[in-house]
Amino acid sequence: MEFSHVPVFLNEAVEALDIKADGVYIDCTAGGGGHSAQIAAGLSKKGLLVCIDRDPDAIENLKKKFKGKENIKIVNDNFYNIKQILNSLDISGANGILADLGVSSHQLDTAKRGFSFHNDAPLDMRMSQQGVTAAEIINTASQQEIQRILYKYGEEKFAPSISRKIVAQRQTKAIQTTHELAEIVKSAVPAAVRRAGGHPARKTFQAIRIAVNGELDNLDMAIEDMFNCLLPKGRLAVITFHSLEDRPVKKLFVKLCLGCTCPKSFPVCVCGKEPMARLPFKAIAPSEKQIKENSRCRSARLRVIEKI
Repeated sequence: MEFSHVPVFLNEAVEALDIKADGVYIDCTAGGGGHSAQIAAGLSKKGLLVCIDRDPDAIENLKKKFKGKENIKIVNDNFYNIKQILNSLDISGANGILADLGVSSHQLDTAKRGFSFHNDAPLDMRMSQQGVTAAEIINTASQQEIQRILYKYGEEKFAPSISRKIVAQRQTKAIQTTHELAEIVKSAVPAAVRRAGGHPARKTFQAIRIAVNGELDNLDMAIEDMFNCLLPKGRLAVITFHSLEDRPVKKLFVKLCLGCTCPKSFPVCVCGKEPMARLPFKAIAPSEKQIKENSRCRSARLRVIEKI
C-alpha cells in the first residue's frame, strides 16, 4: 500500500521556516513526504534536507519519492535522537526544523497497523513496527496501570470502569483485535455517552497508542534538543494535534522567550537573563476550509519559534 498522508499546515509550516536556498533543514516526521517535498522545492543543490521517520513504511516511500536527490538524506530513526542523527551526518546546525507530531493518515487508514477502531485488525499501533504492541499492554498490564494510561494519555474520565472491564474480559479470552477493544469500551461507558455522538473508544485508542509509542515521554526534552540544534536565526515549527502535545511545546516556547525575571520593583536588571528566542507569530489554528478537507486536523496547532 502506498504511504499516503494529508499534510496539515502544508504551506503555513514551510513558509514559517523561511527557507534559504542553501540552508539545512530537518523534517523530523517526514511520513508521506508532503512537507519535505515543499521544503526541497525551495532548496538549491547546495541546500540540504534531512528526512527522519521511525516508520519503515514511510522510509520506503521517502526513498522512492526522493530517489536520485543527492541533497536529501533519509534516516530511519526517532526524532528524539536528533542530536545523534545530526552528529552522524556531520551537520553542525540547521536553519529550520519541522516536527509534525502524532499519528499519520497512512497509519490510521492501513487497517493491519491496528491504530483505528473503524477497521477490525490485530491490536498493534506500533509506529516503528518494533517493540511492545497494544495487545501486549492490554493483556498484561495491571488494572491500575491501564487506568493510569487512560487518565494520563486520553484524559478519559471513565478510565476506572473501562480498565476494570478490560481486565475482566481478558480473564475469559485475550483481547487481540481493535473491534474487540472498541466493543469492551462501549460496554463500559454509560448509555448516554454512547448516544452522544463520536465513538466512545476514541480516547482509549489515543491513550494506548501514545503509551505504545512513548509519544509524550520526555517530549519537552526532545523539542528543546531540536531548538538547540538550530543555527542563529533558525526556526523550529511544531504541529500538535491535542492538548497533551501542545502544552509542553507552548510551555517550552514561553520559557525560551523569557528574558529578565527580576521583580518589577527592581530599578535595573540584576539576573542577567536574556531571551534565547522570539515568536514570529502566535499559534495558528486550521481554517474552516482545511477542516472541511481534512477533519482530523480540527484540533491541530502550528507553533513556530526563532532562535536569537
